[in-house]
Amino acid sequence: MKNGLQQLKISLLVSLLTLILLCGIYPAAIWGLSQALFPAKANGSLIEREGKAVGSELLGQNFAAEKYFHPRPSAAGNGYDAANSSGSNLGPTSQKQFDAVKERVAAYRKENGLAANVLIPADAVTASGSGLDPEISPANALLQADRVARARGLAAPRIVALIRNHIRGRSLGVLGDPGVNVLMLNLALDGMK
Repeated sequence: MKNGLQQLKISLLVSLLTLILLCGIYPAAIWGLSQALFPAKANGSLIEREGKAVGSELLGQNFAAEKYFHPRPSAAGNGYDAANSSGSNLGPTSQKQFDAVKERVAAYRKENGLAANVLIPADAVTASGSGLDPEISPANALLQADRVARARGLAAPRIVALIRNHIRGRSLGVLGDPGVNVLMLNLALDGMK
């Protein structure tokens, strides 16, 4: 009996120490290090304008007005709902996916004034896996440039130059594809005279 109580005492003590270490000290240390080393990223990479958060560099949001670049379609909830982030789970052989892409291609061509023979980038008509992708391809952005220039009364070459200045290259020079952060591009547009 005495041996069993001693083992119970040791077990409870080890459990308590593990709880304090893994649920208190370790998270506090990681939080403190992240705040000290890269506070902007640790706090969600929020973008502020005039003291107010307007979005995160890491999460897509919907821009529907003609004067803005439009992001990828979103399958997250009712669109860009971070609490309901997910893809559609529709595969390449799904008729529902085929019909949705066909409708999106027609809508994209119409809103951007594109001819029937212009190739539409896949990211312009398909949702990302999370539904919250903050970037579009440079090709997608360039196809939207004329619409944005017309809506803002600006010369198209200025918009194209702005896009080219916002292209992010491949990670480590080889990983992933180049992209353009839609929020950052639209904020730069708002800052243009």
